[in-house]
Amino acid sequence: MVRKKELKQQFKEIEVQAGVYQIKNTVNGKVFVGSTKNLKTLNGLRFMLETNGGNSIYTEVQKEWHQFGKDAFHIEVLEILKKKEEPYYNEKEALEELENKWLEKLQPYGEKGYNKPKTS
Repeated sequence: MVRKKELKQQFKEIEVQAGVYQIKNTVNGKVFVGSTKNLKTLNGLRFMLETNGGNSIYTEVQKEWHQFGKDAFHIEVLEILKKKEEPYYNEKEALEELENKWLEKLQPYGEKGYNKPKTS
């Protein structure tokens, strides 16, 4: 019981990191690129996909997750956001820029991925 408490405390003390991740279907090569303010939530994302607790942005991923099975998918961090100690630093905007960089690089649309092109 003491060990469990220690582990919980260690988990809470880990610095929260924002970043960009991908969900890759190893069967057909399709990817979903997303970002989060807390990369620790990726375990929750995996659980959500396994239990059908879906967020509408993952609808197609969810469908193929059930079709191909969880072992056909890998969730990985593409890049961690480097935070800046500047007075006008906006983490949300910086994370969006980082995500856009990876969307541009990987082009995960149509046959290549699950993302929907962003409309301005």
